[in-house]
Parts: sequence; structure tokens; C-alpha cells
Amino acid sequence: MEKIKVIVNGLPGKMATEIAEAVINSKDMELLPHSLTGSEIEYKMIMIRPIFPVTLYWPDEKDQLLSGGIPDIIVDFTHPLAINENVTFYTDNQIPFVLGTTGADLKLIIEKVKKANTVAVVSPNMAKEIVAFQAMMEFAAENFPGAFKGYSLEVTESHQITKADTSGTAKAVIASFNKLGIPFTVDQIDKKRSEVDYEALSIPPEFWGGHGWHTYTLKKPDDSVFFQFTHNVNGRQAYISGTLEAIRFLNLVNSLPFEYCGVYSMKNVLMNKF
Repeated sequence: MEKIKVIVNGLPGKMATEIAEAVINSKDMELLPHSLTGSEIEYKMIMIRPIFPVTLYWPDEKDQLLSGGIPDIIVDFTHPLAINENVTFYTDNQIPFVLGTTGADLKLIIEKVKKANTVAVVSPNMAKEIVAFQAMMEFAAENFPGAFKGYSLEVTESHQITKADTSGTAKAVIASFNKLGIPFTVDQIDKKRSEVDYEALSIPPEFWGGHGWHTYTLKKPDDSVFFQFTHNVNGRQAYISGTLEAIRFLNLVNSLPFEYCGVYSMKNVLMNKF
């Protein structure tokens, strides 16, 4: 069986590094030893466990990224500010990509992918379990609009200090609550990004560097009804396994006829639906 050739962009970031290690350890994938990195990274090579050298390229060196071989799939876990330029590079070269970086302009990405006749999986959350929760909330919002009209909403989301933006998952769930009748904006999210916050939430210290804890609290004005939805993810394994499934899904879609070109979500991956 021919292995899926993968480039992971965003090294030496922790998420990108763990995905790169997972690709190396998988039986059906091959990691190509090249990665786009941020301009703040001063060195040009890193070692991935097991001992595996990867050459790093700065944003203005994108063209050199493909000099060591064309990948079947590119996985992007770079900074949100790099997304637009990176997506343009992927589509210009007609390379399928998995985009896990949050903060993407989905409408723009869809336009570029369709114009390039290629395929992509774009999702603010790569964990299948969380995607399933989001899908349940979307189902409720579409089928029971206004069901929570009059309720108040509080949202707390905690992630590692290095996460630059607001959780894309929280944004998606809030959109569902808006349709369910609760006015709430992204600016009202209580973001936790400090060790003091983690200690107050009782997050195990070993996961301060990688976690995703979300709590959505709904109350009726007279306090007669109370709802609370919580999903706490420690570590990155749930996101890593989801990313590997997205790679396999995208590799399969890329082998299908022209009409299957376009942008897919993790819901497509979850349901294996083209």
C-alpha cells in the first residue's frame, strides 16, 4: 500500500509537532521533512521524535517548501494571521489541505478551493467528539428556534496560554444558542489564558500547556430552570486522532471525480460523507 505523503506546517508548535509524530508513527502515512514556520523562529531545522530532521521555511520561503517532494496532503496548524497567504499557496499549487488553525475566513477559503478545483477539510476543532456535540447543538437550533428565549447565557473557555484567538468551537456553539433565542456575542466569552485561571478551574497542571475546557451555563430569569453543558479535553490526543482521520478522508476524496472538489468539514469526516 502506497503511503499518504504529508507535510505538517506550523512546526515547532506543540500541536503541529504532535501531529507530525503521529504521522511518523502511523502505518499508512509518510511525513515529508519540510514545514512552514513563523518568521520569529530563528533556527532552520528541528528533530521530531523518533529522530527525524525537518527543515523549516519562513513565510517568504514558501516556494522552497515543495523542493523536497510534493505532498498528497498538507496539514496546517500555523498562526491565524498566516492562514490567508498559506491557503493561497496551497490552492495555487492544487495541494489538498487540512486546516485546523482557527480564525479562518471560510467564505474566502471556499472560493479559492473551488477555483483551484482541489479539496480541503477546514474545521476549528478536529476532535470528533466535540464535532458531534456541535452537530447536536446545530440540530437543536435548526429544529427548535427560540426554545431558550429569555434565558441568560454564560460561556467560559480555557485553553493553553499560546492559543492566540477565541475558540472556534465556542463561537460555533454560541451561534446555535443565538438561534435558540439567546442574544450573546463572542466578546462576552470569559477567556481563561493564565496559570491562575487554570488553578481556579482545577485543571491538572500537566495539561496547562494543552487543553480545551468549555462550560455553557443557561439560566431562566427567575432561576426556576438551569442548564449547563461542559466539555473538557485534556491534552491533544483527541485532536490528533481526528486530524489523522481527516487526512485519510481527504486523500480518498481527492481520488474521486471532479465534482467532489470543494471544502469539507469534520462533520463530513465523522459521517464519512462526500
